[in-house]
Amino acid sequence: MRILPNSLFSILGFLFIWACATVPVTNRQQLSLVSNAELIPLSFENYRQVISEGKLSANTVQTAMVKKVGQRIRQAVEDYMKQNGLQQQLEGFAWEFNLLDDETVNAWCMPGGKVAFYAGIMPVCKDESGVAVVMGHEVAHAIANHSRERMSQQMALNGILSIGAATTATTENTLDDIFLQAVGIASPLGMLKFSRDQESEADRMGLIFMAMAGYDPAAAPEFWQRMAAMADGPQPPEFLSTHPSHERRIADLNKWQAEARPYYRPH
Repeated sequence: MRILPNSLFSILGFLFIWACATVPVTNRQQLSLVSNAELIPLSFENYRQVISEGKLSANTVQTAMVKKVGQRIRQAVEDYMKQNGLQQQLEGFAWEFNLLDDETVNAWCMPGGKVAFYAGIMPVCKDESGVAVVMGHEVAHAIANHSRERMSQQMALNGILSIGAATTATTENTLDDIFLQAVGIASPLGMLKFSRDQESEADRMGLIFMAMAGYDPAAAPEFWQRMAAMADGPQPPEFLSTHPSHERRIADLNKWQAEARPYYRPH
């Protein structure tokens, strides 16, 4: 039996109303079909695997910097959530900050507060303020539950495809499989806009978190200017990228300075 388009839209409409969550700071509504109670254990398991299979940096100065900035961002996040009556959203978090001996220019934060920096990004960061830019942004992804949102989108997409094909056969995707897709960047072109929106949202939230941690938010556009300067070759068009262009990112970060500045309390 084929399900009519109107029925499909009704099902999707109910789904989005029933399973919505609100992102702190921006108050954006997002789809939430999986709980953090399910997601965080998967995150911790994958984080342990990454750390065990990788190599921790022997650079004690840089490692100490990552951990110091991480703890200050952590305190800022916890203060923000408490001040806004959102502290329950941090339930299950077990913060951890590590620097890996890997020349990849990257960093990430898994759900539950598990952070990894790669040694390759440290020269771009230059100092504590630069580390705070990256740390605030990556932690913001976890606070905004972006991985949970992407998992929910993938779950909804799988359901839509099954209904649209009018078949009783189901695709067996385990929660772990969907989790790995959610924390990766292999998304269909139609979902790239979600990723760019999440990146911009994390930039905006990260500015506030770093400002509350005592770091000047003006360091954020300066960091991305350095990233733009070291980019290899032309960037792909923004509509084909999972990240905003450097130019767009810098412009937005400058625009959001007025919002972040009142939170800034230099240490």
